[in-house]
Amino acid sequence: MIEQIFLGFILGFLVYLIFTLRKIFFQVQEGHIATIISFGKAKSNDTSNFNLKIYNSGLHFKFPWEKVKKISIKEQILDLTMSETATMLMTTDGTLLKIEAKLRYTPLLNNIYSILFSMEKPKEHIKNFFNGLMHQEIGKFSNGKMLSSDKDKQLIKGSYAILRTERSKLNLQINELCSDKFREHYGFQFEGIDIIDILPPEELAQALNAVIHAQTEAEKNFALKEAECEQKLLAAKKGIEIAKSKAKSVKAEILTQAKILEKLSDVGTLQEYIQRREIEVYSEAKLSYVKRLK
Repeated sequence: MIEQIFLGFILGFLVYLIFTLRKIFFQVQEGHIATIISFGKAKSNDTSNFNLKIYNSGLHFKFPWEKVKKISIKEQILDLTMSETATMLMTTDGTLLKIEAKLRYTPLLNNIYSILFSMEKPKEHIKNFFNGLMHQEIGKFSNGKMLSSDKDKQLIKGSYAILRTERSKLNLQINELCSDKFREHYGFQFEGIDIIDILPPEELAQALNAVIHAQTEAEKNFALKEAECEQKLLAAKKGIEIAKSKAKSVKAEILTQAKILEKLSDVGTLQEYIQRREIEVYSEAKLSYVKRLK
């Protein structure tokens, strides 16, 4: 009985020891950092409370009552395409466009406090911040004027066309504007924003599709008619070549007959040849007539 109690005590102690070890040691993976919260207060390196004590990758000790907060320091990507209404932006000409973009950022090690404790939902804050920023920038991006190849003319384009052709310029403007504000507000290092696509509203998309369809049909019909005309032209050229060949053949035959008649005239037998040919032709005509009667 005593042995069983002792064995149970040992097993209970081992379970408690394992549980305690799990509570007093924590591991931080590569690409992550951690900070410790004790009785609701984050550990800091000084009295300012904003300079948090950071634990890098590895195995670390803590007291059982302390909690660990971990954060990834890798470059992160945030999809800024939220709901349908959140991504519809108005341009200078009043066109509503849908922007598909992705944000790249990394946490600042010297401002972990802002990331962990200044915002309830950091990603939602960032999304709202950038959507507001894009509303502002796209709303004043262009005046709709683009110089054509002829310097004396100006081609007036819609905002949708300009935003698509000058997407790199828009990217650059937003990146320059965000590089400082992003760090100040949220404790992240802004790496860049990638505008993936600029989509027109449904009405404009239907109109563009109709125009593209009409252009495709026109090009198709033009190609068919062009091929048909080329075929007729080739046939006509072939017919001309055949007619020329026949004419050359007839000409050669006439010239040959002329030479023969000239020789017959020189030897004085032309009249006899003509008479014989008349008799042959008359005989052939008579025979043909008789056969037709039969």
